[in-house]
Amino acid sequence: MEGQIKRIGVLTGGGDCPGLNAVIRAVVKTAIRRYNLEVIGIIDGFYGLVNDIMEPMTEEKVAGILHRGGTILGTTNRDNPFRYAVEKEGQLTFEDRSEQCIENLRRRGIDGLVVIGGDGSLSIGLEFHKKGIPVVGVPKTIDNDLSATDVTFGFDSAVTTATEALDRLHTTAESHHRIMILEVMGRYAGWIALYSGVAGGADVILIPEIPFDLAKVCDHIRARAEKGRKFSIVVIAEGAKEMGGEMVVQKMVAQSHDPVRLGGIGQSIGQKLEMCTGMETRVTVLGHVQRGGSPTAQDRILSTRYGSAAVDAVMEGKFGHMVALRTPKILAVPLQEAVGTAKQVNPDGQIVKAAKSVGISFGD
Repeated sequence: MEGQIKRIGVLTGGGDCPGLNAVIRAVVKTAIRRYNLEVIGIIDGFYGLVNDIMEPMTEEKVAGILHRGGTILGTTNRDNPFRYAVEKEGQLTFEDRSEQCIENLRRRGIDGLVVIGGDGSLSIGLEFHKKGIPVVGVPKTIDNDLSATDVTFGFDSAVTTATEALDRLHTTAESHHRIMILEVMGRYAGWIALYSGVAGGADVILIPEIPFDLAKVCDHIRARAEKGRKFSIVVIAEGAKEMGGEMVVQKMVAQSHDPVRLGGIGQSIGQKLEMCTGMETRVTVLGHVQRGGSPTAQDRILSTRYGSAAVDAVMEGKFGHMVALRTPKILAVPLQEAVGTAKQVNPDGQIVKAAKSVGISFGD
C-alpha cells in the first residue's frame, strides 16, 4: 500500500480526553518521518468533515503538545454525518451528509482516515468504512469501555484525577465525621469508580454492573461508625443504580450519537444516606475535571504507541480496523469487534474480589 498512500487525514471525535494530542503528534511524526506522507488535520471532528474544514499538519504544528490535554484539532460529540442536525423552518431535523463527507475527502486527495474516538466516533468510522472510505480507528475514552482493547488511552489519567480527589476528600471527611460522596464519570461502565475507589481507599464503591441495596450500604457505614470510624468515603459511578431502579438521567441531547447524559446519582444517594445514617453527607461531582489536564506518563506512552501503530495500519491496508492494546503488543482488530459490545466490569472479577477482601462494600 505504501506506493498508493500519499496523504492521510486525522480527526478527533467525541468528548475530549487526556492523550489526544499525544496521538495526533505520533500520527503526524510517524507519517512524515517514516513514510514521507502528507497529513491533513480535520477540524472539530466530524463537523469539519461535513463542512470541509481542514488544514495541513506539520511537525512544527505538533511540537510541544505531548503533555497538553484536550485536542489541538478540536472535537464535537453532536455531529454525526449519518444523522446530521439541521434546522429548517424553525424545526430540528436530521439529514444524511455522509456523501458530502466522502466528496470532501476525495477532493482533498485523502487516501486514509485516522479516526480517534470512543464507541460513538468509531461506530461512525465503521459506517464510513462500509461505504468504501479507508478508515483506521484509535480507541479513546476515559470510560475504558471498548471491548476490543485491554485499555483505552485517557483512562489512566481520569483514574489518577479521581484518586487525587479522594485523597483530598479523606481529610475533610475524617475531620468533620462526614460521609463524603464522589460521583465520577464512566457512563454504563464502572471502571473509573472501581479503580479510583480501590486506589483512593474508598469504603463503598457503587457501579452499574452491581445494582446496590441502599440498606446494605447504610448498614456498612453504620458498622464503621460503631467501630470508631466516624466517616466514610463513597465513590459512585454516574451509571450506578439501586436494585430494581433506573439510572439517573440528567438530560437528553437529541443531536448526539448517544443522546443520554447521565448525572445526579450522587445527590440522590447522598440525601438517602444522610437520612438512614444520621451522618452529615456531602457530595462532590468530579465531572469534566476528569477529562482535563495533562495526561499521565502511562497515557502519553500508550497514546504515542497508538498513533504510530495507526499510521502503520493505514500503510498496511488494514482499513476497517482499530489499533488495540493486547498486552504487550499493539494489534489491529476489526472495528466491528471494537464497537459491538461495551466492556463492563466483571462483578466476579479479581479486582472486585480484592476490593471486597479489604472491606469495600458494593452494596450487594
